[in-house]
Amino acid sequence: MKILQWMDKVFMKLEEFILSFSIILISFMIIGNVIAREVFNSGAFFFAYEVSQFAIVIATFMGIAYAARKGRHISMSAFYDFASFKTRKVMMIIINFVASIFMFILAYYSYSFVMFEYNTGAVTTSLELPRYLMGIFIPIGFLTAGIQYLRNTYINFTAKAKDTVYIGIDAPDYNDQEKKQDVKLEDINL
Repeated sequence: MKILQWMDKVFMKLEEFILSFSIILISFMIIGNVIAREVFNSGAFFFAYEVSQFAIVIATFMGIAYAARKGRHISMSAFYDFASFKTRKVMMIIINFVASIFMFILAYYSYSFVMFEYNTGAVTTSLELPRYLMGIFIPIGFLTAGIQYLRNTYINFTAKAKDTVYIGIDAPDYNDQEKKQDVKLEDINL
């Protein structure tokens, strides 16, 4: 059990690194391209669009799993927020389980897409890299998101979740947390 927890922490740190690196890379590519083009009148960053596109795909699809882990996906919770504890618990289990099934289905179809790209031998225009390299992160992201949603389903069946609904592995539902005091202007040190 300790080994699985350690592997989970390592994988979470890897996800955080990949996501952070992708966002920073996008920023550098976009800013560098603007500076090269506008200040130096140079096309030195001719590959910036492609690299940014790769990084956006990576951040988007790897971010799905990370958001599922942290319980940070956008939700339409009008009915959910007003439901009783038991109803919210059942809804969260069903939502997470159905989401995991959809993620696994999307992983399968995106894997088929990546294999199609691989078999065509298509390359990108600027860097002339195989196009399937960008697509590899799509099924990986969907697969890991499916696993995270299954974990979110499972956590709601454990003793840890006896009195709480979990929207993520370590994210208790905000409806189950005690009301926090409102922060007053006097409480903020400027």
